[in-house]
Amino acid sequence: MPTPERTSIEQIVDAATRLLEQGGPAAVTMQAVATAVGVRAPSLYKRLRDREALLGLVGEAAAIDLTDRLEAASGRLDEALLAFRRFGRERPEAFRLLFASIVDADRLAATSAPVLRATEAAVGPEHALDAARLLTAWATGFVTMELAGAFRLGGDLDEAYRYGMAHLVGSLERAQEPERPAQGS
Repeated sequence: MPTPERTSIEQIVDAATRLLEQGGPAAVTMQAVATAVGVRAPSLYKRLRDREALLGLVGEAAAIDLTDRLEAASGRLDEALLAFRRFGRERPEAFRLLFASIVDADRLAATSAPVLRATEAAVGPEHALDAARLLTAWATGFVTMELAGAFRLGGDLDEAYRYGMAHLVGSLERAQEPERPAQGS
């Protein structure tokens, strides 16, 4: 087996990420990751404090992936919401991991930046954070329920997501329209 110096943190995180998506957090053991990268488990401890530190790095990598997707979403709220859902559907275990306390708060704050810019453009700076929280809470709840199979009443979930997105984004944008004077004033 190669020496630990030949195994990079990036390789370790990539292997742990694959294990996470294949079997959930329980599948990410130091032994399984070590086997995946071709070293013995004790060698990983020369690079990482423990399994929690490893999961933190996996969560950080997931946050970077989500940030990149949100940045590529053209700055529009609807595009950001679609990118968020796509991430959750493509990487369900990473999506769930993002909401665990082991993911670095500063990294998650950076993930919020593209959403905050989009909400500020839509509603102005005074309510940008409120709008971002509203949209994030709705989208997170929707995707979490979707991943759990909790929508059991039938119907088209893509259409339901588009409906919710259109109404939420539309209501935020309408709230920013200047009030028109009443006729005859």
